[in-house]
Amino acid sequence: MRVVVGISGGIAAYKAALAIRELVKAGHDVHVVPTASALRFIGRPTLEALSRNPVTDEVFDDVASVRHVALGQQADLIVVLPATANTIAKLAHGLADDLLGTTVLASRAPLVIAPAMHTEMWEQPAVQANVATLAARGATIVGPVAGQLTGDDSGLGRMAEPAEVVAAALAVVAQAPTERADATPLAGRTLVVSAGGTREPIDPVRFLGNRSSGAMGVALAEAARDAGAAVTLVGANLHVPAPDGVALVEVETTAQLAEAMEAHADADVVVMAAAVADYRVDGVSDGKRSKEEWGSQPTLTLTENPDILAGLAHRARQNLVVGFAAETEPDDTALIHRGRAKLARKGADLLVVNRVGHAEGFGDVTTRVSVLDASGVIAESAGAKASVARDIIDAIAEHLAPREEGAE
Repeated sequence: MRVVVGISGGIAAYKAALAIRELVKAGHDVHVVPTASALRFIGRPTLEALSRNPVTDEVFDDVASVRHVALGQQADLIVVLPATANTIAKLAHGLADDLLGTTVLASRAPLVIAPAMHTEMWEQPAVQANVATLAARGATIVGPVAGQLTGDDSGLGRMAEPAEVVAAALAVVAQAPTERADATPLAGRTLVVSAGGTREPIDPVRFLGNRSSGAMGVALAEAARDAGAAVTLVGANLHVPAPDGVALVEVETTAQLAEAMEAHADADVVVMAAAVADYRVDGVSDGKRSKEEWGSQPTLTLTENPDILAGLAHRARQNLVVGFAAETEPDDTALIHRGRAKLARKGADLLVVNRVGHAEGFGDVTTRVSVLDASGVIAESAGAKASVARDIIDAIAEHLAPREEGAE
């Protein structure tokens, strides 16, 4: 689930960090939207480290992706904690002079607000009227509670504990019907996605492999499942657990992966996200080779593996084939050029290009991708892999729509 956590400028802003950590640990894709004042109480690096997504308070950041609207449109839940008197007033009156305001206005997701302020402020008729307005519009108000405030003050106005706010927010989502028209854009579709990295045995102990953990492919499987598709995940040596609600086929070698993908090649959408070994070892040993057998300069003879993506793309088909290209090219323009060349060469309909390196791309890290079709870049996304996976699935769904219309 994609959760937006709004933070306004009060001393209780530090408590938002605990809520963010709890949501991320529960597997949710968390995007933090602080006000400018909030960033004076808690630092951006802390929020980015905890949420695993970029954090900004600027409406004019990433204008090309219409971020000030997209955050709200894509949210499944918005939680504002702490909510100051000023933020509550702005939300009640529909003001949108910052990123938090535009995000809330652009969203149809459940809104949960955790007020925090001094007792005198909380009891003001104006504040109470604004809270009542938000509640009448469907917002859930959690707290405040009585307790220690800043300085020597105590009384009603202390923010509810983060765990209580999170529990209340998740309960609201569980009870709320899904209203987004595009919540299941792949309903009735079948999708197969490969994930992980293949291994080619040298002997029963050693193998040729790569650093892929399978995190991206698993995130895609989960996003496709949430989008309504019946999903098969072909996992090659996964380092992360497969999501619930998908069929898992486990493989090890490139040959096994090719066989499994061929068995599911008629799915409506075929996604090759696995990192495939380009070569296999000739003459795999039945027993472990000792150092004495290897000698000081051992030599391996390699044979080229079949190109699984090209094989899936060039067969007679009517489905959508999506490939991945992990490249180390440092220049953005050259990276896209390499992606376009690979797309044409492989014959896929879409290609997802991302940069990888010793400290980039692999495992539980943020990532940045560009989605290409024959015309060029059609979508870009950056952040946690769960978030990026949802954007890729959205791009796939949008690409399917005109194909359907053309077929009719």
